[in-house]
Amino acid sequence: MLTNSEAASPLADVPYSLRHAGVSLWLESGVSPAEVARRAGHSIAVLFRFYAKAIHRNQARANQQIQQALEAIGEHDDE
Repeated sequence: MLTNSEAASPLADVPYSLRHAGVSLWLESGVSPAEVARRAGHSIAVLFRFYAKAIHRNQARANQQIQQALEAIGEHDDE
């Protein structure tokens, strides 16, 4: 059940807006798309079609994580 302030929120106007906000939050938080799709009851294809912007915004974070992993491997090679 929503509180009065939650019910008055623009997100509550359309039930799917709350769901969309939740799925977007999971993606923005770094949860893997496969896990988000599972939790949302979507296929991966549907997730990528409707949430491509949220997934795309995570590319910079993913690139940074890959770079850090590569640098860590390079540090181990120097030992």
